[in-house]
Amino acid sequence: MKLPPAVGRLLRRTPDRPRVPLRIRFRRSRGRWLRRLLVTFLTLLAVVCGAAVVAYKLTGIPEPHPETVVQSTVFVDAGGSYLGRRGPVDRQEVPLSQVPRHVQDAVIAAENRSFRTDTGVSPRAIARAVWATVSGGAPQGGSTITQQYVKNALLSPERSLSRKAREALIAIKLDRTRAKDDILEGYLNTVYFGRGAAGVQAAARNYFDVAPKDLTVSQGAALAAIVNIPSYFEKAGSDPKVTARLRDRWEWVLDAMEAGGAITGAQREGARFPAFRFYPPGETEGQRQYLIDVAAKEAADRLGITEDQLARGGYTVHTTFDLALQDATAESVKSRAKGSGDDDVRVHTAVVGIEPGDGAVRVLYGGADYARQPFNDAVSGAVEAGSVLDPFEGVRVDGPLRGLRGAAAPTPLRLASAYAAVAANGVYATPRTVSRITREGRTVHTARPETRRVLDEKGAYGVTAQAQGRFGGQSGLAVPVADGSGGTGGRDGNGAFLTAGAGGGITRRTVWSVGYDSRLTLAVALFADRPGEKRNTTVPAQLPDDPSPIGYAERLVGQTWELAREP
Repeated sequence: MKLPPAVGRLLRRTPDRPRVPLRIRFRRSRGRWLRRLLVTFLTLLAVVCGAAVVAYKLTGIPEPHPETVVQSTVFVDAGGSYLGRRGPVDRQEVPLSQVPRHVQDAVIAAENRSFRTDTGVSPRAIARAVWATVSGGAPQGGSTITQQYVKNALLSPERSLSRKAREALIAIKLDRTRAKDDILEGYLNTVYFGRGAAGVQAAARNYFDVAPKDLTVSQGAALAAIVNIPSYFEKAGSDPKVTARLRDRWEWVLDAMEAGGAITGAQREGARFPAFRFYPPGETEGQRQYLIDVAAKEAADRLGITEDQLARGGYTVHTTFDLALQDATAESVKSRAKGSGDDDVRVHTAVVGIEPGDGAVRVLYGGADYARQPFNDAVSGAVEAGSVLDPFEGVRVDGPLRGLRGAAAPTPLRLASAYAAVAANGVYATPRTVSRITREGRTVHTARPETRRVLDEKGAYGVTAQAQGRFGGQSGLAVPVADGSGGTGGRDGNGAFLTAGAGGGITRRTVWSVGYDSRLTLAVALFADRPGEKRNTTVPAQLPDDPSPIGYAERLVGQTWELAREP
């Protein structure tokens, strides 16, 4: 029979059934509770592990997001000096085989010393990041190189626990399915180094003006040190405080490399802090864009692609330009422009230098500032010929130069190529600004001179003879002097120096000055304009007499010629 609750409580409190102390009851049930806790823990562990396994299986390695696969195309001059680039991102991919081992080891020493042996993740770094997210603290770094590559190239930049977990899973899977060298190559081609440079190729150029394969131990250690805070360290070399701080980190990287056996003690002892290119760079883009415009169009045509595809294709376009000669010409023109006189009259100067018989364009000055005048005077400017084509009178000219004698306003490039054909004894070479195009270290196009005979040798001699007779030039000109009286030497056999144009005195409209021999043809064209009555229009104007446009044109040819002949 069931007793009422009140009676049951009384019976339990009788002296015959005393209350059991808590510690005794806990001791009696401890084993049962421990078993329950163990089962619960193992169940949770199994669930977590199972979920991790399922998540690992379901997690795929995503394709790199668009920003990391876009590359820029770089333009260099005939000697390999940097001209500029085209493309939305300053990045070019380079095979790991073209990155010296000491540069690889420097990055590993600075960013992830266990890279060669780890599983792709750092549990300690993940724990720090999780705690920082949960506690609201500052974001924590310390990720492995594999994780950094996943974060930079494969995932969005958001910060959350779910993204961090996905980053770790992808890093583990990447480490298990890809070779370490493949991961390191991807990392070096995408990590940001400051100065707008994404990847080691752009960084080597922007900081030291060299290719990655030419980086020294000291330079490689400096780039590795920069990765830590690229936006701060990018001013190294121009900001003393930044430079001093980077030097300390550079020393730390070298010490780590020596401790890890990447470099010897002698190499560590001999390392010297490298010199950096000045940052921010000088204002050269405004003039060099004319060169890049012409070379980009030609390179795209050579490859059979659009200029936009070229810009995003990661090519290196090796041009025919001589950058030192180009810059010297730009400085000479700049000094002349300061004294042009009438503010309403703008004097235009176009300079073209071509190698006869080859067509390689060494100098192409088409304007002072691309931002103000994107129109290239040297390539597209129609300049009144006047008497500069008189030496071709009575001479039969074929091919690309047919009809030149009747051209009222040839472009400076066309006129220079015509006299270059005369200098090459009648062989015309199509002007070209591209010598070679490479991609990821492989040559994809090599330019060859495109030549054809446009006048016979007698005709070429006749042009030179008429130039000498009408304009006082001298055969075999080696270096034209400032007053245009001629030059020295007679070994080249076919050369002249002439100055001509349209108009005379205060009505002078154009001035041409040309010097040529078998090695170089230079043409300078001067013309002027002033604002028109309608907005954003111009009309032709007379050239100012002060300073003398004839004297200036001849001096410019002479100075450029002398610089071109310097060893």
